[in-house]
Amino acid sequence: MSLDDDLIEETEKWLRRAENAFDEITFKENEGERFHGNIAAYISDSRYFLDHGDLIRAFEAVIWAWAWMEIGEEVGTLISKDE
Repeated sequence: MSLDDDLIEETEKWLRRAENAFDEITFKENEGERFHGNIAAYISDSRYFLDHGDLIRAFEAVIWAWAWMEIGEEVGTLISKDE
């Protein structure tokens, strides 16, 4: 398996996880909306970059989506439906 194949596989795996996690969160008004919007944008960007063969940016974007979700939950602007 090539490095590109590995990167595609990892990006797709984390993108699916990010999309599933994103579907399971709600947000508090104001600051939470900003977090929610940024996460949606990073997920969309990751898909776009992946579809256009820009593998590094695709992976970076999904990592940023995860970071926004984790930080949002930590500071209380995002709420997991599991909670």
